[in-house]
Amino acid sequence: MSQILFKTKTFWYGIALTFCIATLSYFLAKLPFLMILGQLVTAILIGIIIRALFPVPDKWFTGIQFSNKVILRAGIILLGFRLNLVDIYHAGWRVFLIAALCLSFGITIVYFLAKLFGVDKKLAILVACGTGICGAAAVVAISPQVKADNNQTAVAATIIALLGTIFTVIYTLIYPILPLGPDGYGIFAGATLHEIAHVIAAADPGGSSAVDMAVIVKLTRVALLVPVCFVVAKMVNSGTKNRFSWAELPVPWFIFGFLATSAINSFGIIPTSVTDFLVICAYFLIAMSMGGLGLNVHLPSFGKMGGKPFAAALIGSVFLSAFGLALVLLFHLAG
Repeated sequence: MSQILFKTKTFWYGIALTFCIATLSYFLAKLPFLMILGQLVTAILIGIIIRALFPVPDKWFTGIQFSNKVILRAGIILLGFRLNLVDIYHAGWRVFLIAALCLSFGITIVYFLAKLFGVDKKLAILVACGTGICGAAAVVAISPQVKADNNQTAVAATIIALLGTIFTVIYTLIYPILPLGPDGYGIFAGATLHEIAHVIAAADPGGSSAVDMAVIVKLTRVALLVPVCFVVAKMVNSGTKNRFSWAELPVPWFIFGFLATSAINSFGIIPTSVTDFLVICAYFLIAMSMGGLGLNVHLPSFGKMGGKPFAAALIGSVFLSAFGLALVLLFHLAG
């Protein structure tokens, strides 16, 4: 069956479309305003616009779904070459604790608000994890655990992308009045913003030290995606008649590939020039997947599904920002 699929022209048309979206987003993300959005967010928006303006043939979606799932996993594995586990260790236990607490708080508060607003459980989990962990990448990693459909995944990813962009702009505007130095501001941004692209863009006004610290904190949250997958899978299983089994746990095993590449990068086995190129490739592959997600967004459905989870994520993100700022000050890391 898979061999027949790979020989189908429409399958390759779908992949080619996501490839074109990723390529366009790569160049557009270099423009002044779109640089704030980042390549991944831009790819989602391009996909949404294409789906809204042009009729994408249904047969193409076999290739688009391949980009959503298989190509995404390859991209996440390569993204591990950006993470240095040694840097996380040297940053200190307080920085790790802030990242873990903000992750837990973000997931909890957004999920609670979403359920309070009557949002579907699957969509509530996706939006909560996207807010608390690492944006759209977390949404698509958690999606198989809750058996969410493509529309729910796309809506959640879009909500997080839009909110992350809004908060990135707000952070850059309020940085001068925050009681934080460059390192403290970097910790704050890394602990509370959604996408890696958002974190880097928001931390940039604080200089290179702020960006470095922000990336370390953010990637600590990314690394915590693995245990969150375990928790979510167990939580979903608990409501079924099936007995929970670690052996049958539907864990996205590609995340362990991500940790393996992180370990390789931490030991410095591969030259920096090579790992930098691999990270660029990772973002391009993930951008293909994000473009595919955008193509799955049906705007009428987003209008019906997106209002309440957007409100929950917005309010939750405000609380998360306040919580993160309070932790930075409480742990005396503002300098």
